[in-house]
Amino acid sequence: MIPRVPAHPVHASRFGSVARSFFLLFFTLVLAACGTTNSKFDKTAGWSAEQLYADGKQEMSAGNWKDARERMTAVESRYPFGIYAQQALIDVAYINWKDGENEQALAALDRFQQLYPNHPGTDYVLYLKGLINFTPASAFMTSVTGQDPSERDPKGLRASYDSFTELVNRFPDSKYAPDAKQRMAWLVNAIAMNEVHVARYYYERGAYVAAANRAQTVITDFEGAPATEEALYVMTLAYDKLKMPELKNDAQRVLDKNFPDSKFPKQGFTTEKVWWDPWGWF
Repeated sequence: MIPRVPAHPVHASRFGSVARSFFLLFFTLVLAACGTTNSKFDKTAGWSAEQLYADGKQEMSAGNWKDARERMTAVESRYPFGIYAQQALIDVAYINWKDGENEQALAALDRFQQLYPNHPGTDYVLYLKGLINFTPASAFMTSVTGQDPSERDPKGLRASYDSFTELVNRFPDSKYAPDAKQRMAWLVNAIAMNEVHVARYYYERGAYVAAANRAQTVITDFEGAPATEEALYVMTLAYDKLKMPELKNDAQRVLDKNFPDSKFPKQGFTTEKVWWDPWGWF
């Protein structure tokens, strides 16, 4: 009897071996391609902290905020707690501010102060916090709309004033102190004017007691600020409506003594806002 021969066992084995070899080769090529692709997107792979930081500063100088942010973030993530990482965190705050991301900028500065409370650059950190709150993201529109910043929520103005005040008190010899003092003087009147706007709001709606009280706050809390002139005028109007001649005369007397050339009694409330020009500092 003639024995049966298996149907091409050698050919099947060879086919399977070739298929496995092809698959392994294909998989290896895919991995190599992925590696090549990733290297194109991350040209900074293997860079030192110094290289990353130097490149980030160049991008900052060119105003390329996206690339600058990526470099500085890479410095902090790859080389944490080093000298370059500390400076990079401050720069990230500056970059976010310039890129219109004020909240992120302030968050970066808060984190910096928590990590490095005694850092020698704290005076600059306080100065930068003051600047960020001093110029909100919508401030650039004031030149178009003519909006007085004292008409907006004073929270940012007060936060800015607090940062500048801390800077001046803690670091009186800082190179940033003189500019901070000038901004503080402007901010005092801006905050005072906010109170005046509130007083006017109450007066125009017939809430004369609230108007007089709010105007009085300007006189007592912001003595010497230009806004006190209009605050005194609001007081005279409010007390007149309230039929309180003695208080009205007292307010009028103080107004005449401190602002003898005041235009308010003849012209009424002013719409001029020539004192508002924060962008002159930048």
